[in-house]
Amino acid sequence: MLTQDQKHGFDRDGYLVIEDFKSAAEIATLRDRAAAIVEAFDPTEISIFSTNDQTRTSDDYFLDSGDKIRCFFEEEAFDGTGRLRQAKKLSINKIGHAMHDLDPVFDRFSRDPRLGEVVGDLGIAEPRLWQSMYIFKQPGIGGEVRWHQDATFFHTEPSTVTGFWFALENADRSNGCLWVEPGGHRGPLRERFVRDGRKVSVEKVAPTPWPTDSTAVPLEVRGGTLVCFSGMLPHYSAPNRSTTSRHAYTLHITDAWAKYSPRNWLQRGPEMPVRGF
Repeated sequence: MLTQDQKHGFDRDGYLVIEDFKSAAEIATLRDRAAAIVEAFDPTEISIFSTNDQTRTSDDYFLDSGDKIRCFFEEEAFDGTGRLRQAKKLSINKIGHAMHDLDPVFDRFSRDPRLGEVVGDLGIAEPRLWQSMYIFKQPGIGGEVRWHQDATFFHTEPSTVTGFWFALENADRSNGCLWVEPGGHRGPLRERFVRDGRKVSVEKVAPTPWPTDSTAVPLEVRGGTLVCFSGMLPHYSAPNRSTTSRHAYTLHITDAWAKYSPRNWLQRGPEMPVRGF
């Protein structure tokens, strides 16, 4: 499905932008399903998601979500008394992490045969879909996602994790679009987010600094665009202080022949083995 120029661009830059990959109808179906999941969500435990201090917010609700469908709140969703500042549907940071295996609508969207072709063209021989996330980037309170590499969270030997980011709405600098460092995937892995039993920690691997404004570029894209990026590519998104949301859906895929670390936070048991397309 990919041209030689696209493959070369991915190898050179560490990412690839494919416009109009998903139709408006496909996006509407996924958004409606996500809204229904949030509407049905009745939290008995408040779990807040943050990439700025992942170890602080990694509770049992998060650690046990690798084979479930769970909702996580924005950090700024609550006031000083612990009450939501706005409606629940405008307070959720994301839904994760196994919609692609547990929900028929998300399964169809995720296991699109065209995506399977793209995955193969990028050199992933035996794809395994580990994680799905529906990210809301809520207006006004959408949290920052600090500079990171996906291989921090999905470590394999050798590194094979690849991210697939679907824009479900237009994304630009005003509402927190992605920023990337072209060619940054050729640098070292900086951190590893590791799990030991019920405890998680961030291990520093390399002292390499994160990108600056002089080397980073924004990916301003229209709804329906697919962004593919290497797990070693540094990327980031700013807080959303606008009045417009920035919905996106992501998948993280590894190659089955590479050794998946037993210290990764997300593990699957025999009752729900990780699958491909």
